[in-house]
Amino acid sequence: MTVKSRSNTRVLATLAGVVILMGALAWAAVPFYNWFCRVTGYAGTTNVSETVSDTVLDEIVRVRFDSNADKDLGWTFRPMQREMKIRIGENAIAYYEAVNNTDKVITGTASYNVAPDTAGYFFNKVECFCFTEQTLQPGERVEMPVSFFVDAGIVNDRDAGRVRDITLSYTFHLSEVAEPQQAALDAAPEANVN
Repeated sequence: MTVKSRSNTRVLATLAGVVILMGALAWAAVPFYNWFCRVTGYAGTTNVSETVSDTVLDEIVRVRFDSNADKDLGWTFRPMQREMKIRIGENAIAYYEAVNNTDKVITGTASYNVAPDTAGYFFNKVECFCFTEQTLQPGERVEMPVSFFVDAGIVNDRDAGRVRDITLSYTFHLSEVAEPQQAALDAAPEANVN
């Protein structure tokens, strides 16, 4: 093997290694980013708690509620209250309303965040409609609860310590339902007629 051919082989092997490394990093980027956001509250990502808070302070925080729906969804989606004033650490329940304005069975998924972003790490959801897909029959109206609290640790945080106004925002998107599952959903109302 000549020196030139060994040099070409080395360059080709290096380039192949770079391509494989870049592919692996691209594949890992989304799960790593999601993990990072959950752990740090970055980008307004909230926490999920299995229990309610055991520390309730006398300080008040105002939580505002916002809603959006993808224009292709065909739903009206709104908070049933515009805001709540709760004590930091106090568990609260807020409700959102969704109405399927179409003549089709539609399944939606809610994405969410809080603002300001620094409050995300301290905003804890105990139960939420956003944890699962929501399927509404034609014309159906539902009230969907979210149980939450703002962790008492917020008062001692360097960045979020002065935050006393938080906005919880949801956006409903059309879910991609598998064809057999959608066929079963579409057939369900007909089965109830007979």
